[in-house]
Amino acid sequence: MPSDSQHARVLARFVAGTAAHALPDAILAKAKRHTLDTLACGIAGAASAEGAALLATVLATEPAGDEPVWGTDRRVGARSAALVNGTACHAFELDDTGGCDHSGAVVVPAAVAALGLAERPVSGREFLLAVTLGYDVARRVLEACGAYRPHNEAGWHSTATCGPFGAAAAAARILGLPAEAVAHALGHAASFSGGLWAFIHDGSQTKRVHAGRAAEGGLLAALLARGGLTGPAAVFEDVWGGFLRTFAPGSAVPEALVDGLGERWRLERVAIKPHASCRGTHGAIDALGALIRRHGLRADDIRYVRVRAPAFLVGMCGGREVSSLAAAQMSLPFALATLIVAPEGGVGLDAFRAGRRGDSALRAAMEKVVLETDPALGGSEEPFVTVETADGRSLVDRIVDPLGSPTNPLPPAEHLAKIRRLAGMALEEDAVARLIATVEGLDEEADVRGLAERLRALGAPRRFA
Repeated sequence: MPSDSQHARVLARFVAGTAAHALPDAILAKAKRHTLDTLACGIAGAASAEGAALLATVLATEPAGDEPVWGTDRRVGARSAALVNGTACHAFELDDTGGCDHSGAVVVPAAVAALGLAERPVSGREFLLAVTLGYDVARRVLEACGAYRPHNEAGWHSTATCGPFGAAAAAARILGLPAEAVAHALGHAASFSGGLWAFIHDGSQTKRVHAGRAAEGGLLAALLARGGLTGPAAVFEDVWGGFLRTFAPGSAVPEALVDGLGERWRLERVAIKPHASCRGTHGAIDALGALIRRHGLRADDIRYVRVRAPAFLVGMCGGREVSSLAAAQMSLPFALATLIVAPEGGVGLDAFRAGRRGDSALRAAMEKVVLETDPALGGSEEPFVTVETADGRSLVDRIVDPLGSPTNPLPPAEHLAKIRRLAGMALEEDAVARLIATVEGLDEEADVRGLAERLRALGAPRRFA
């Protein structure tokens, strides 16, 4: 029999046994904010090429179900809803980051789909706790892999490898599974993990699907456990075939899985994104934006923008091929070029439309961006940005806590503007207002199993291009 001290069992007791009122007020409020942010991203993502193609594939290959596809008038089965909605949440690169990495796009779609399968009322506070537990477990698994940099440098996309555990935890809690079954769900989730960074080389769309597959895998893991199927108990132990030995053989820190459970919630460290590009680009975006505003710079005033950055960031976001949306959103030179050309427009989703990506002025501005690797900077450190002006000045800035980070949160008014802009891509204005009010009042609701109905649109969304 497995030991009660095994990490999966400790995590399972935490997921099953945490009281609904255990969340501090600040964490409860942050859970609502990230839930709303994720729902808006998913609604907007229905207009993405990935969301539309995945939905069409599902509709062509399986019977219709009861679970709404956010931002559309279609319904599919619960597992397919987690897959399609999770993919849509990540499709525009505006979902939150800093968890597993993209925890919201994984955990929230799985949790919402589980609501439709729950056999008992689920209060809003219970739902928010389940979401928070999902963020917690997913991030802890990444930390147990040695954190973001070594896991991703090994070629693993942490959203896809660590995300299924968070989705499984959230779904298991909503389904009311006891601790033993939660442990089985975590064991199943380990075998559903996988996802490579190969997409980075050609801007392929696989990255978006990683979030959906992780959400679907976590939900399936919880459903298998509810159905009585056992999962491996020693999945996090130092054994052949264990998750950490397989995915993080040289960097594993297994104690991170259970250290200080319930004392410091991992949701605290998750960021909300104001810019529609990889989070790694945001520090440089904010620094260049600050320099442009501070000195009143125009495109003609800027001779070069030099970015002194960690090798990890240059390797991940240094690409200049922007023919696809996915590639452009991972390109630091492109993000900075959008500010050089049109600083008042920012680096929002419209900056990445196909017509903008091919703009000759933007292409020329990208040539002004010079990336320099600094071995003295650690992988997670923010870069230094220097603007060399046409009149010979050298202007330097560095933003260590980009806008949207826990230490520099997006102001409420700006966040609500983001929500209205994204959700408004598919929902009518009054429906968006109702959604905002619903999520802001979730902790007062006795049963939120109908939450997904608030995410439906009257028809198909207009495709983003």
